[in-house]
Amino acid sequence: MIMHQDRNVKRLIVFMLSMTLPVISAADNSISSLRQQELKNLLIQDCGSCHGLLMKGGLGPALLPENLRGKPAWYITKTILEGRPGTAMPAWGPLLSEKEAEWITTLLLEKP
Repeated sequence: MIMHQDRNVKRLIVFMLSMTLPVISAADNSISSLRQQELKNLLIQDCGSCHGLLMKGGLGPALLPENLRGKPAWYITKTILEGRPGTAMPAWGPLLSEKEAEWITTLLLEKP
């Protein structure tokens, strides 16, 4: 129960912080370099808390390119945005745009 409450507090904090962060530029539909750095930090800090700081797995599965091979990019993006019901994988859709989730997917698939 306490772990569930901690997760909700964490989600609330991330949501509140995201309200002050720069958003995707509507003019060219790209993600600013500042936002890219914020997304990298989110990947390390938040995703890394379950998937391991080096994405080698933990509570959640490894997210290295070799582990993701064969999974379509749209599927990974959908998982980021919608989570996985019945598991610890939360839906990040309320905090990330589809474009940002696609950017994270590309980063995961191309990470050295």
